[in-house]
Amino acid sequence: MSPDLSLYLVTDSALAAQAGHQLTDVVQQAVAGGVSTVQIREKNASAKEFLLTVQQISAVLPVSVTLLVNDRIDVFLAARDSGTKLDGVHIGQSDLPVEAVRKLIGQDALLGLSAATPEQLERAANSPARIDYLGIGALNPTKTKDDAPPALGLDGFRELLRHCTLPAVAIGGIGVADLPGLRVAGAAGAAVVSAICSAEDPRRAAQALSLAWQEAL
Repeated sequence: MSPDLSLYLVTDSALAAQAGHQLTDVVQQAVAGGVSTVQIREKNASAKEFLLTVQQISAVLPVSVTLLVNDRIDVFLAARDSGTKLDGVHIGQSDLPVEAVRKLIGQDALLGLSAATPEQLERAANSPARIDYLGIGALNPTKTKDDAPPALGLDGFRELLRHCTLPAVAIGGIGVADLPGLRVAGAAGAAVVSAICSAEDPRRAAQALSLAWQEAL
């Protein structure tokens, strides 16, 4: 069954801490507000810390919510081997080749890939590895990813979707006002970081995003 990518939370423990929250609490509240997929992205954590975070978040997630690990194939494999419930990985263009990742994680795991150009979208579509979805961005200027490509805007995102044959999630500085246009354009979902992790009330923030998505059509 295809994952529900409609409201996709990418975690940032530093932003959560700045807002006075524990990351696990943010995720729980966000899911209660409507988040359907969670990607754990901890760029500055050690492998051991990352693994513990994955295990802690998995323990509080409903089975219906998709859980992904960003970049760290080793952490995904270690978590899975420990019996932790999780669904797959999301990688970028500079990470291991998708064909190698697919061999490591197996056919049952989900595999997401970041893409930002028509050439990258074409390579993803033609890859012998099964790529389950793409993350396209940055939609808007963002400070949560140091190496984010230039902002596409809605028109740029819509143009890239013309070259895309896989489900695509928009990411990058996304707020409530962006969701209607993204859904109408054909996005499979919207990935957010600061809109939830920096929110005073993560549950209310997720509810507002979820409602904007639901009402778009």
